[in-house]
Amino acid sequence: TLSIQYLANLSESFHGFYKSTYRTREGELRVLAATQFEPTAARMAFPCFDEPAFKARFSITIRREPKHLALSNMPIVKSVNITPWLVEDHFDTTVKMSTYLVAFIVSDFKSISKVTTHGVKISVYTVPDKINQADYALDAAVKLLDFYEDYFSIPYPLPKQDLAAIPDFQSGAMENWGLTTYRESVLLYDPEKSSASSKLGITMTIAHELAHQWFGNLVTMEWWNDLWLNEGFAKFMEFVSVSATHPELRVEDFFLRRCFGAMAVDALNSSHPISTPVEDPAQILEMFDTVSYEKGSCVLNMLRDYLTADVFKTGLVQYLQKYSYQNTKNEDLWNSMTNASIPFGSDKNDLQGDGFCRKSPHSSSNAHWTKGETLDVRAMMDTWTLQKGFPLVTVTVRGKNVHLQQERYVKGGDSPSSSGYLWHIPLTYITSKSDTVQRFLMTTKADVIILPEEVEWVKFNVDMNGYYIVHYEDDGWDRLITLLKENHTVISSNDRASLINNIFQLVRMKKLSISKAFDLTLYLKHERQIMPVLQGMNELIPIYRLIERRDMDGTEKQLKEYIVHLFKDLIDRQSWSDEGSLSERLLRDSLLWFACIHKYQPCVDKAKGYFTEWQKSDGTLSLPADVKAAVYAVGAQTSEGWDFLLSKYRLHSFNVERENIELALSLSRSKDKLQWLMDQGLRGDIIRTQDLPHVIVFVAKNPSGYHLAWAFLKENWKKVVEKFELGSNSVASIVTGVTSRYSTRSQLAQVKEFFSSLEEKSSQLRCVQQAIETIEDNILWMDRNFEEIKVWLQTN
Repeated sequence: TLSIQYLANLSESFHGFYKSTYRTREGELRVLAATQFEPTAARMAFPCFDEPAFKARFSITIRREPKHLALSNMPIVKSVNITPWLVEDHFDTTVKMSTYLVAFIVSDFKSISKVTTHGVKISVYTVPDKINQADYALDAAVKLLDFYEDYFSIPYPLPKQDLAAIPDFQSGAMENWGLTTYRESVLLYDPEKSSASSKLGITMTIAHELAHQWFGNLVTMEWWNDLWLNEGFAKFMEFVSVSATHPELRVEDFFLRRCFGAMAVDALNSSHPISTPVEDPAQILEMFDTVSYEKGSCVLNMLRDYLTADVFKTGLVQYLQKYSYQNTKNEDLWNSMTNASIPFGSDKNDLQGDGFCRKSPHSSSNAHWTKGETLDVRAMMDTWTLQKGFPLVTVTVRGKNVHLQQERYVKGGDSPSSSGYLWHIPLTYITSKSDTVQRFLMTTKADVIILPEEVEWVKFNVDMNGYYIVHYEDDGWDRLITLLKENHTVISSNDRASLINNIFQLVRMKKLSISKAFDLTLYLKHERQIMPVLQGMNELIPIYRLIERRDMDGTEKQLKEYIVHLFKDLIDRQSWSDEGSLSERLLRDSLLWFACIHKYQPCVDKAKGYFTEWQKSDGTLSLPADVKAAVYAVGAQTSEGWDFLLSKYRLHSFNVERENIELALSLSRSKDKLQWLMDQGLRGDIIRTQDLPHVIVFVAKNPSGYHLAWAFLKENWKKVVEKFELGSNSVASIVTGVTSRYSTRSQLAQVKEFFSSLEEKSSQLRCVQQAIETIEDNILWMDRNFEEIKVWLQTN
């Protein structure tokens, strides 16, 4: 037995055992203390072997004042009054677990509780004034924990699960075993005021943290190089669980966006394999990125589509049962998956195995991948997890023969380093003659598929379930563009979104001209579904923003008019209300905001009217949640409107709208106001420092603010790194967010100069490489495509 006496101050950052504050409705400042240990901060709170493979049982005792309550992973077994002003709480001993999952909070929070079907007590803890916003999270957590216990066939091993909303919190949430912690904005829900996107975000975040109670907590990666075994899985399980527990949210509609986002980062040379060696704390923190989370979940979705839902689930359950309370490596998972798929090649009609399936009309052919042969899941998945990037599959149709070729997708088109790459790609396709999904595992550089008859068109990567993009040689794209023009609903909305995404990616690679990509977008005038509409915006608006920065001869005005024209009918059809399904509400939110920001007059006038009414009522008028972003954005354009919004931002009653108001305030044309916002975010009393990263990025996206944001970042680099830690996602989002729209050689030089002036730890950050590469890519893109866009817009 080793006893160590130690003492420390509460940390002033967001990790370790740190201090958080909040104000009550009456304005009194109160203090609480909470923990955030993952990945390497448990050592800041108590001496320990702070690595995930050193699992132990923890007994925790906490002394506190009577006015506070203490929470930890386990329930309290006894409380002893040591003096009239000091209470000692003894917590039950934990199960065997890693240090980064230990947690404790000392606060004056209030709570509400329910018991799940399986007998686990679930409670939500918040600051006293906000306990009335905890009901939605409590109900969601009960449903989700019950779902996971059934799905994994392993009981949740602790007697309770607490969800606590912490006023100051750097990331989104943390899966501490039995005491998950959250940012207030991803746990608290006000049925009167919260938006549809907030409901989706809260449900997904709780689903993510509860999935970790099995993936990550019960079975943990041996070392941080395989962090994706925790995060890719939790990200993927959000979709499986929420589509079962909250079918009305239709979450399967949103899976694609995450894969497109992952590909944008993964296409850069500065990307990394899903599983990659890391040694020091900054490198470990850098693993908490889009590749570990989003790409991880996308390749798992592809694997599941390949193995079928049932085999996949069997493999997961075997893996979790075999390695409970232990640590694993990548290959342990693949071995479990291979074992699960042994009696393989039988009928594939039971796709609905766990209720998560694209709601598409495609039936699936029984001719499955490899009839009766044993699958080597590891050989296949190693190609997706041990090499960076993703494949581009080129399809050339010659009569009945379909010639296939794979290569690594590289932005800019010519990188000599990509020749050694080869993936095992589970290809899927449909044709003009058959909407039955055909499947083919491609394991070589080139291959040929023979169709039963000649076809008008062929579409590979059905519903974009695979993590790869497709190029159609000869007139392949023309045929698909004609299909979209003439009858776009023949293929699913996910297929349409993936065509929009892929064609713009191919322009970056010099496989297609920008005119061809713009030809495809013409069909969007008739598009009504959320995914293709948002994808069209996601491709076109950044192009507009790049051109806008260059103030070039009115082309940006023409491009803006073209984009507004594409979506005008859809915008005009939107009711200014909260009606409709989640997808319809999210679409309304995006469209109205887009229309108002891009000065579409009917929208601006309507928003102005609402803002004036709302201001007259002194903010008491209840606006539909889905139109607030647009109304506030327009209102903040005048100085009085801006000041009025800020006065509401500071009030308790507007806390669920903080992000909408921050966004609106950051759209001001006044440089003084924008500077003030960032300075306040750093000070942390009016705008919480946890919100500084997105305030800086919002300001950077504002044409009046982008110089300010860059100057602010340079001037305050040291403070930002002290507060948010080198390597953290927060620092990365600022670096890439501030520079993402730079497209000139002088901007590139400035960015390189600043980062190379810092000490090596900073200048070598992956986000710095990503930022530089993105600017280089933007420069090339503008040089190559600007004139052609100008001509296309004049012709069309």
